[in-house]
Amino acid sequence: MNIGEASEASGVSAKMIRYYEQIGLISPATRADNNYRLYGDQEVHNLRFIKRARTLGFSLEETEALLKLWQDKARESSAVKAIALTHIADLERKIEDMRSMVKTLSHLAHCCGGDHRPDCPILDDLAGSRTIKTDERRERP
Repeated sequence: MNIGEASEASGVSAKMIRYYEQIGLISPATRADNNYRLYGDQEVHNLRFIKRARTLGFSLEETEALLKLWQDKARESSAVKAIALTHIADLERKIEDMRSMVKTLSHLAHCCGGDHRPDCPILDDLAGSRTIKTDERRERP
């Protein structure tokens, strides 16, 4: 199948397929006489694997390691589990960071009068010119 058909079958855009070839994540496709890329079922299966790994948030490096492990039938599952556990810890850190951002922004939005006056604790905080304490409340005239 050509790159468009492989893209449709795998759910990976043709642009990303070319990129994955360029960075060495997948082997370059064989070429037809007309120089079009040709993909078989195994290449499409690999692309689906990559798409799923990327959907779960694995980095390109992690995806490459997982792909190699998946292709190695003599692998030890402990190596796969270690990558997954590291990724889980990274996701949990990101979730905690996002919760902290929500808390901070919620507090700043609460402190902002949202009225006709130009002063704004949200912009002040972004500019680093003002720190708002958690018990501070914006008084409305």
